[in-house]
Amino acid sequence: MERMFCFQCQETSKNVGCTVQGVCGKTADVANLQDLLIFLCKGISHYTVRLRELNIEIPQINKFITDSLFMTITNANFDKSRFITRILMAYELRDSAKERLLSAGGTIEGITFDGAHWQGESEEEMADKALGTTILSTENEDIRSLRELTIYGLKGMAAYAEHAFNLGYEEDGIYGFMQRALVAVTDDSLSVEELTALVLETGKYGVEVMSLLDKANTSSYGHPEITKVNLGVRNNPGILISGHDMKDMEELLKQTEGTGVDVYTHSEMLPANYYPAFKKYDHFVGNYGSSWWHQIEDFENFNGVVLFTTNCIVPPRRNSTYGDRVYTTGASGFEGFKHIEDRKDGQPKDFSSLIEHAKKCAPPKEMESGELIGGFAHNQVISLADKVVDAVKTGAIRKFFVMGGCDGRLKGRNYYTEFAEKLPKDTVILTAGCAKYRYNKLPLGDINGIPRVLDAGQCNDSYSLIKIALALKEAFGLDDLNDLPIAYNIAWYEQKAVIVLLALLSLGVKNIHLGPTLPAFLSPNVLNVLVNNFGLTGITTVDEDMKALLNA
Repeated sequence: MERMFCFQCQETSKNVGCTVQGVCGKTADVANLQDLLIFLCKGISHYTVRLRELNIEIPQINKFITDSLFMTITNANFDKSRFITRILMAYELRDSAKERLLSAGGTIEGITFDGAHWQGESEEEMADKALGTTILSTENEDIRSLRELTIYGLKGMAAYAEHAFNLGYEEDGIYGFMQRALVAVTDDSLSVEELTALVLETGKYGVEVMSLLDKANTSSYGHPEITKVNLGVRNNPGILISGHDMKDMEELLKQTEGTGVDVYTHSEMLPANYYPAFKKYDHFVGNYGSSWWHQIEDFENFNGVVLFTTNCIVPPRRNSTYGDRVYTTGASGFEGFKHIEDRKDGQPKDFSSLIEHAKKCAPPKEMESGELIGGFAHNQVISLADKVVDAVKTGAIRKFFVMGGCDGRLKGRNYYTEFAEKLPKDTVILTAGCAKYRYNKLPLGDINGIPRVLDAGQCNDSYSLIKIALALKEAFGLDDLNDLPIAYNIAWYEQKAVIVLLALLSLGVKNIHLGPTLPAFLSPNVLNVLVNNFGLTGITTVDEDMKALLNA
């Protein structure tokens, strides 16, 4: 009997599914508890959808469902105890939503799904029986595929919504859609065509939530600027901040000011260096290390304290020397890592314990020197629109290649480095996400002063790539995004990449190449729908794909 089943990420075992332990390091107990938590969120949503029809919003439940979806993203949280606590909260919230609905004069007639199974079981029984809530309980593989594609899109959407919430930005319509979609994936009456429409609607709301987060970030910290980011180190003890949450970044910088502790970004936090509001901090040194999967070596060499603000945790090796120096916060968690609690009563998080810890650590070991250049988010690139359009019209720039997305451990991801190296010198790469670490340190040069790698930021900042494409469409007077000299060769790893893909599809973008493998959760029939309607395809060889994309 399978101990678990998970195929939500690109690394899934044999590109079929992890059944004993996740390739990511997730145990079967944690995997099943995550499935149970999502199962319960579906049940709660049956009541909140009815409540919303009565114009009743429950902010606590909106936040709970959003955070719960985020916690189950690949590599975000491995802490069994956190999921058990959250599951018990889910039962309480479900029951309170039911009571609220009845007291408001609503009806529960017709609600046959509310996630009521197994309440009151022991922790061991809860984790064991949670296996019954896995995706394989949906027998029709096409229905299952579309349901899971929607859920994984919702997980990515939840990540962006949570970051926006932390900065004081939220939209009830986004919460409403997420909960309506969670109800829809439990509805056995929906056809393949109806679920396909739901998938594309998920993409539409993906664009909305990315726009909301972009507004939250830029309103709070200014528009990213073209910035040279230091890759070297100083002689002070340091804190290395990873993940994606800019509010955590802000509070950490404020609390470390004047302490003698330097702050460095790691992996997806690199784009924090581009925001004007953070440049005033003299102890904000630059970026250290590479993408998330290099963290074992990076953290060993850093010597100081590490703070995870979101996903991208790699379980440390047993002989690791850095495990006691790692802290988590927000949606992230790992048994054995110390956790910084959420904000209370509008007060900042308290990072004093890790700052005191950092003071006792040795300075980082220098692994490299020099600089990276980034900060090419939509506001910055659009300000250069005349220069960019002129370069295209004169033939200096033949084509743009969107190569955003995720990095990962698979050896086949060397494809993206080779692809970047072989691109003709009259092409420009538009990127966002940690996929950039495959080529952002290559000496690719520039075109008339325009760097050949334009880094818009985190995977969260993929909205910038959409805004840039829409601005170029207008500048060239085109009716269709697909008429632009832009090709899409995107790498994926986890569920935030899924919502970016669905967002692009919802905008009608076609002929996207996706790799290094196509998602295991796409059934052959669902894949055919995406191929026939959108031209979605997997990658082959660098030379064959480059020829196809250059001529498209």
